[in-house]
Amino acid sequence: MHNFEHEMLREIYEQPQALRRTLALYLDRKGLKPELAGLLAGWSVPEGEILIAASGSSRHSGLAAEILLEDLCGLAVDVEYASEYCCRGGTDLRHPSVLVLSQSGETSDTLAALREARRRGQKTLAITNAIASTMAHEADVSMPLAAGIEKAIPATKSFTCQLAVLYLLALYEGARLGRIDAQSLAAHIEALEALPGSIEAQLDPWRERMAALASKYSFAATFLYLGRGIHYAIAREGALKLKEASYIHAEGYPAGELKHGPNALVSDTVPLVVLATVDRSLDASVLRYEKTLELLRDMKVQGAKLIAIANTGDREVTDLVNDCVYVQPAPEHLLPIPEVVPLQLFAYFMALEHGVDVDHPRNLSKAVVEKQPGA
Repeated sequence: MHNFEHEMLREIYEQPQALRRTLALYLDRKGLKPELAGLLAGWSVPEGEILIAASGSSRHSGLAAEILLEDLCGLAVDVEYASEYCCRGGTDLRHPSVLVLSQSGETSDTLAALREARRRGQKTLAITNAIASTMAHEADVSMPLAAGIEKAIPATKSFTCQLAVLYLLALYEGARLGRIDAQSLAAHIEALEALPGSIEAQLDPWRERMAALASKYSFAATFLYLGRGIHYAIAREGALKLKEASYIHAEGYPAGELKHGPNALVSDTVPLVVLATVDRSLDASVLRYEKTLELLRDMKVQGAKLIAIANTGDREVTDLVNDCVYVQPAPEHLLPIPEVVPLQLFAYFMALEHGVDVDHPRNLSKAVVEKQPGA
């Protein structure tokens, strides 16, 4: 039994159950529920193109979805800031299906993007944590989460549940398009269903480890978070969590872009947080990992302070960094879900180190809608 001083920590710990509830909306013992096909029939992708519009953490889940939908389904995906989508002007010759992401379903910029897409006659799908929200009502199709009410302003359980539903969407589209066969689909679903238990088993070790690292690095004025491929989205999310929860400046970059400018910032007071996990069954993941190792070697020679998120038992990464945080192995496209959790905890404990009211960061607000499935 845990005692939680803040809602943010409680909600981080609620993620395994939130994920189980969310998966139960769309999965049964036979795999994807048959009703999913009927639901998504109202949101077609006739041109093979999807535009994702979202803000904040939801945009980061959209960046992960871009990789999921392109890699697993062969679709062409663009991710827009919702706040920019309605302001660009000009004529778009494409006619993509539009996916909007919002925890509350009431985010004003994202709601404006949804309405603009509908004005253009585009099919719309809303993924929100509120089945009765405005976006869920106005979109052609709604895929709700079952994360439950999220009281802390920094998004945690709603973010990981978004990733899970986006993964399910990619599996559905991949199967529909013939890109994922029945055997592969079953394997994907089995790995997804195993994640809540895996995260549950790692929460206490992560909590202890990230509290210690927050104390150790509380001096830092800036952090650079680095990731490749789908993990770039998690680098962005980890940096955002640190900024909004603790008021410490942080930026997320593709790992390969560090030497194209940001490396000028790296010093004793600007540590690097590097996502260095790997799925050894996937060649592209191994290539990404090897390039990340090259970066870590170069940064070690440069004298950078390095924190890495790596697979349990990975000695290569451990030997190259100052501090390593471990996550249990998972398939490449599922790794973002467990690897973001220690970054959430790091932001939480950094906030405590700096005396911040972590549930209510200054200058930020959040819409909370009460009616949610499975809450």
